[in-house]
Amino acid sequence: MTLTAFVGGRLFTGYETLAGRALVVEDELVRDIADTAPAGATRIEVAHDHLIVPGFIDLQVNGGGGVLFNDSPDVATIRAIGAAHRRFGTTGFLPTLISDRPERLAAGLAAARDAIAARVPGALGIHVEGPFISRAKRGVHAAAALRTPSGDEIAAISKPNGGVTLLTVAPEVVPPETIAALAGAGVRVFLGHSDANAATVRVALDAGACGFTHLYNAMSALGSRAPGMVGAALADRESWCGLIVDGHHVDPTALKIAIGVKPRGKCVLVTDAMPPVGAARLSFELYGETLTVKDGRVVTSDGTLAGAALDMATAVRNTMSLLDVARDEALRMASAYPADALGLGHRLGRLLPGYRADIAVLDAGLNVTQTWIGGAG
Repeated sequence: MTLTAFVGGRLFTGYETLAGRALVVEDELVRDIADTAPAGATRIEVAHDHLIVPGFIDLQVNGGGGVLFNDSPDVATIRAIGAAHRRFGTTGFLPTLISDRPERLAAGLAAARDAIAARVPGALGIHVEGPFISRAKRGVHAAAALRTPSGDEIAAISKPNGGVTLLTVAPEVVPPETIAALAGAGVRVFLGHSDANAATVRVALDAGACGFTHLYNAMSALGSRAPGMVGAALADRESWCGLIVDGHHVDPTALKIAIGVKPRGKCVLVTDAMPPVGAARLSFELYGETLTVKDGRVVTSDGTLAGAALDMATAVRNTMSLLDVARDEALRMASAYPADALGLGHRLGRLLPGYRADIAVLDAGLNVTQTWIGGAG
């Protein structure tokens, strides 16, 4: 048994901020929130103006540290991406495979399973974003890779991997009976990259879809007589919506509307991060084309947005500064709410007894100074 006590800093549990308390960790789990550090515990002294918070959870991470999951969908790549994002407070993530060939999809699914088995720090499963999406709303996804799912692909995606499988589909491409089968197998089905009307979206939600991938981006817009996917997402009380708060993907006013309309807890921060996050190099290859970070935007040669150069700590700060969201709520949008969206809210995303000790320490400017995953620093 290893007993550790975090003392000195203020503690944000996911529900409230406490001062003068000790966060007691036993091995991988939070054991207690105590008045003092227990005898025999290793003390970790945190500066009084620093904040001890639940580590961030990112549902959509294409790359980081100079590597892209699609390029080499293997355990080493997942490990490298996790290490890059951990510097910015992310202690749980879904490596995200965007639309690609069937053999690349199979490799990504196998890599996620192997990463979970190998206990790669932070790896929670996989997000398969496409290829079962709309050509009209494909964004940077390669048109040649798009397709309707085969029975074998549905079976492979439905196979348990020891973690979470999140699948983004367009409901005009994947029928409701397939969505129901996926959801019944435990897959978290999100909707996105879609030109579907609101009625089609409603049918998909009723079939078992439970969220929306990067709300507003690459989906049918809200109109006065055609609510589209955006309108259906905002009107639905139960589903989660991923938000990219980088100041480029969505106008802050539109994001404020989403946060104001959706029930509390249903908007989650995602990065949609690409390889430049945590790397010195600002360009990389995707589908044989060079993409570059320009003025904070990841773009193709024609200026099309292609993921983001965003980390979760910056997303939290942006949510506060651009959207006028209070600090504690912005932190929940990066930790507790994503955990809930993945069905993991009973053990991740909060610092409470029985939860995994995934911890980030933030300085007064909400910059990450240290992280622990399962109690390991």
